[in-house]
Amino acid sequence: MAAPVTADDLLTRVDGFLAAHDPAGDRLEFLRARFDAGLAWVHYPVGLGGIGAPRVLQSVVDQRFAAAGAPDNRPRRISIGLGMAAPTVLRHGTAAQRARYLRPLWTGEEVWCQLFSEPGAGSDLAGVATRAVRDGDGWLVDGQKVWTSMAHQARWGILLARTDPAVPKHQGLTYFVCDMHAPGVEVRPLRQATGEAEFNEVFLSGVRLADELRIGAVGEGWAVARTTLMNERVAIGGNALPREGGMIGVLARTWRERPELRTPALHDEVLRLWVRAEALRLTGVRLRQQLAAGEPGPEGSAMKLAFAALTQQISGVEVELLGAEGLRHDGWDATRPEEVDLIGRGATYRWLRAKGNSIEGGTSEILRNIVAERVLGLPAEPRTDTGAAWKDLPR
Repeated sequence: MAAPVTADDLLTRVDGFLAAHDPAGDRLEFLRARFDAGLAWVHYPVGLGGIGAPRVLQSVVDQRFAAAGAPDNRPRRISIGLGMAAPTVLRHGTAAQRARYLRPLWTGEEVWCQLFSEPGAGSDLAGVATRAVRDGDGWLVDGQKVWTSMAHQARWGILLARTDPAVPKHQGLTYFVCDMHAPGVEVRPLRQATGEAEFNEVFLSGVRLADELRIGAVGEGWAVARTTLMNERVAIGGNALPREGGMIGVLARTWRERPELRTPALHDEVLRLWVRAEALRLTGVRLRQQLAAGEPGPEGSAMKLAFAALTQQISGVEVELLGAEGLRHDGWDATRPEEVDLIGRGATYRWLRAKGNSIEGGTSEILRNIVAERVLGLPAEPRTDTGAAWKDLPR
């Protein structure tokens, strides 16, 4: 058995790579070479951007590259691909699918979106009505998806579609990679409370997908989707941040730099939020350490639930602290951003955008059910649709 890879091993590899590749040279060629050297996501298998190293050592590699001024792959822009599509393709995809998708996904050459939620199936995701019907050696897909982040930038979408309406709703689903450039795919912007259109509606009208775009077996899409969902909640709620990183850092800086705004009541509230943010950050560290030993579990739902509540409360206190100044929105233009910029925008933008945190990636109500049933072991809510064919369920 080969000796486990250590931090020193990785640093030696990175230093050797940097000696052979100029960080100031062509950005894309640098990223492609980094992937091929196994220094992209080091815990992935050899040939797929990694070397099978412990996942906890990823930060060692990233910090060394950052210190050398190397370009990154703009992880916030491709967060759906990195956090949701990649682990799903790695676990459930074929060798050919892994080889085709993972490299351009990691380098950022191909952006991914998630085609899960629908107007009638968001919180109850297993109720999706988008149909995929066999058509020769492929599939014809018809339906509508909604709240699709980055669909206007995406080359590929991870798609959950119903392939058998005659069986219970969790059993009749199949998982696909949708070609967002295929005829019949229409992306329409959804303007949000912030003014911008980061989300989209996606209409699928007779979209033909080759069978080689199917991930997993026909009718087993729910199991594949659960891999995506568990990774999604870790990606949203368990981001690696330094102390006072993220929105609590913005609030803390305002508190320190603007003493004229302080009140005794807000002092206590800012302090409570700072402690909660630090506790959540450290819980995220623990969660990522657990991930090194296996797949994400339902604990990721608790992280995402706590993250959503905290960001909403921090943004509310920031607006209250700033008073009238905090109500000045820094722009209501219907732009279509490439990434969400919570830190670089004004307080009102943060307050408005944070409202979506308790909806995107699973609503807080659904996540409370997951935590209750799968973490705390409490009895499940009574259900009336168990065993019934999807086509017979009221909609």
